[in-house]
Amino acid sequence: MDGRQVFDSLAGDARRFHALADPNRLAILCALQQGEKCACELLEDLQISQPTLSHHMKLLVGSGLVAVRKEGRWMHYSIVPEAAQSFRVMMEQYARCACEEDASISCFS
Repeated sequence: MDGRQVFDSLAGDARRFHALADPNRLAILCALQQGEKCACELLEDLQISQPTLSHHMKLLVGSGLVAVRKEGRWMHYSIVPEAAQSFRVMMEQYARCACEEDASISCFS
């Protein structure tokens, strides 16, 4: 990968991290772990305003972690399983230490 491709990849990772960097968005993901939910259910469960929910859902959908479908006048949201798995793999790239793979390296000097 050239420098631009690396930067673009890191920017994509940052967008996905940003999508989780808010207590409301984490609460939404927790609610969606039980399966698809209508926006009306999320509004009731989370006690937030419709514009606030729309803002958070835009970020979650934009990150690829959440899918949306329209039914009548309501939006229904669900976690995208492949994206959740991809996020876990991505996290492992950043949340690891060389000492985990090489016993000769000590992180605690």
